[in-house]
Amino acid sequence: MQAGWNQTPEDWRMLMRLDAEGCFGVEVEGRLVATTTLLCYGRLLAWVGMVLTRVEWRGRGFARNLLATALARADQFGIPTVKLDATAQGQPVYEKLGFRGEQPVERWFLEGSSQTKEQSAPGKTPSRACLDLDSEAFGTDRSHLLHELAKRSAISSTTEAYLFSRPGRVSDYVGPCIAKNRENAQKLIQALMRDSSASSWFWDIVSRNRDATSLAQDLGFKPQRRLLRMVRGKELNGNDNHIYAIAGFELG
Repeated sequence: MQAGWNQTPEDWRMLMRLDAEGCFGVEVEGRLVATTTLLCYGRLLAWVGMVLTRVEWRGRGFARNLLATALARADQFGIPTVKLDATAQGQPVYEKLGFRGEQPVERWFLEGSSQTKEQSAPGKTPSRACLDLDSEAFGTDRSHLLHELAKRSAISSTTEAYLFSRPGRVSDYVGPCIAKNRENAQKLIQALMRDSSASSWFWDIVSRNRDATSLAQDLGFKPQRRLLRMVRGKELNGNDNHIYAIAGFELG
């Protein structure tokens, strides 16, 4: 809340369920003052997230020490690629730890309607087709993450696309969304906008997918903030042109 982020307590619980030993923190006099998470997608890719320090405890090296611990864990597992989505404040710290820029990731925002609508129920299991689409676009298997997200996400899908949407602390979150083309993504996202009771939405888009950016503009979303996707180690890419919404800055 202090940082203004959209994550909820359940986002933290999910990360701990996925890998409790990849969740790191610094406590001072029994109070949590800094955090970092490392989520491993098999042994090809690890994702750094939730790099937070309370304002009054910044400048003491807590974030850098937690990041070094997380990266040591990735190295211990022999994971060749580590990625993260960096704020402007964090970018210099990451560069000193060997990260380099890959591409911008932009958050888009839309105010919803005030009409009362029936909310889609979460809990649907992602299909094998969804998981295969995701692996091809993302570049590695993250089915364990999608199964966890599915427990609290509304899911819609076709043979050519899928879309998750879940509640956030500030706004509902659109993503992840994987689609083979703009038309398929548009159908799912427009249906979500039409049927959801959310008061507002966040939608995070990788810059390489120009169709996703133009779709966000056409649907009335406005750019709100920009982060830089960074990578350490070996390049690893899937098909960004099929990624119409990421899963989250802390998830990839």
